[in-house]
Amino acid sequence: MSPGGPPRRWRHGPPWGDRPDDAGRPARWPWRSTALLTVFVLVGSQFAARGQEGERAALDPFARVLLVLAAGQLLWRHRHPRAVVFGTAAAVAVCLGAGYPYGPVLLTVAVACFAAVVAGHRKAAWAALGMLWAAHVLVAHWLYRWLSPSGDVPASWTQEAVVAAWVVAIVALAELARARREQWARERAERAQAARRRADEERLRIARELHDVLAHSLSVINVQAGVGLALLDSDPEQARTALTTIKGASKEALGEVRQVLDTLRAPGAAPRAPAPGLDRLPELVEAAADAGLTVRVDGTAPRLPPAADLAAFRIVQEALTNVVRHSGSRNARVRLTGDRGTLRLRIDDDGPATGADAGGGGNGLAGMRERAAALGGTIEAGPRPGGGFRVDAVLPLSPPRPEEEDR
Repeated sequence: MSPGGPPRRWRHGPPWGDRPDDAGRPARWPWRSTALLTVFVLVGSQFAARGQEGERAALDPFARVLLVLAAGQLLWRHRHPRAVVFGTAAAVAVCLGAGYPYGPVLLTVAVACFAAVVAGHRKAAWAALGMLWAAHVLVAHWLYRWLSPSGDVPASWTQEAVVAAWVVAIVALAELARARREQWARERAERAQAARRRADEERLRIARELHDVLAHSLSVINVQAGVGLALLDSDPEQARTALTTIKGASKEALGEVRQVLDTLRAPGAAPRAPAPGLDRLPELVEAAADAGLTVRVDGTAPRLPPAADLAAFRIVQEALTNVVRHSGSRNARVRLTGDRGTLRLRIDDDGPATGADAGGGGNGLAGMRERAAALGGTIEAGPRPGGGFRVDAVLPLSPPRPEEEDR
């Protein structure tokens, strides 16, 4: 037990069975347990012989060889469990058939059976124990006439029932251990899968953040750089304004990228700056105006939880970025509507599409859909009936329940 706390649980399942270590090497040789069990069998059999003196044959050198053989085979029980369970059963059958005393030698079969079942060789364990019980019945009820000790009488069927119950108890305990080991293996695999899933989700979240931050800022920089190059000679003052916009957009992008990277360096730490939300919508409108896009905002957003506020901001940001990149329209409209626990965002432009890329990677709409889906919301994006393009997002103002996320 750990000091000041509950008992420590096995992190990787029970400390038995033929489990390779973390480097893929086979299980260690069980020298210590095999040596201790061998000594116990030899000493215990000596006491058993004294208690059964006159009823069973006395221990002689051949009996001690059989005892050492039965216990010594357990050294290979993790590497060759099937061979060991049959070998120990055969050694014990010869020992009992020769008339030597009942005693701790039976424990060697129990340990070998336990190791075989836990390793997954259930049929071999059952067959070996069935062979041992059949050999005992054969000797105790037929061959006893020709085997030592002389004058022996047949065993009672009550004794056979006890032996059979002993065999069933061994197998039942081994099956219970096997079931527990499989449960530990499943739990370990589920924990590993959950950890991989969390890591994948975190990578996806960071990729979305970086995409949204960089796509918007670089689109503004791209447009302003084009303006600056075009007016560098004819209108230096306007070119200066474009360069100033580029400086401001790049500074803002660097700050947000630094915040995302700080999250990577110190997972779980509180961010140095609050996550952006719809309260920064005027900044988006101003940045869009610097890129030559006039944005009209209708409606006001209700009070939003942090996750929904960030998602709404990023959706509007990405939609306006796409207008700057891909639309020939220089006007866009953002409409905010809060109704019955949901926030609806509608971003429209009049088009037409220009087919310009502006360095984009084409992941904006997918990122918006992922953000909405993570909150239990929806995104619809496509051409408008009268021309242009529309992004329509519906975000719930409360997080989805776990059973809804599983569907």
